[in-house]
Amino acid sequence: MRDDHYTYRVSWSPEDREYVATVIEFRSLSWLAPDPAAALLGLRDLVAQVVDELETSGHTVPEPLAERQFSGEFRLRIPPALHRALAMEAAEQGVSLNRLVSAKVAQ
Repeated sequence: MRDDHYTYRVSWSPEDREYVATVIEFRSLSWLAPDPAAALLGLRDLVAQVVDELETSGHTVPEPLAERQFSGEFRLRIPPALHRALAMEAAEQGVSLNRLVSAKVAQ
């Protein structure tokens, strides 16, 4: 597994007055630097070290989101009254409940 396949983000931190790099798969890790490129490089080096330590110690290394397979399905529990209202709306529009909810989520 490569540490550069993880989901990195760099944004400005007003409270730190520097750029902060974060990585979704390791929520506790971040790196501050005066410019975005340095923040990203610092965090990527840190993630590489953490991945090496996890592998060496036999711990599980998080799988990058980019390499995960998603089925496109998930279960969602909602109150019965909302279920009924959505089913009625779907029927009024002449679409399936699945299509209606997918369109709403996409908005």
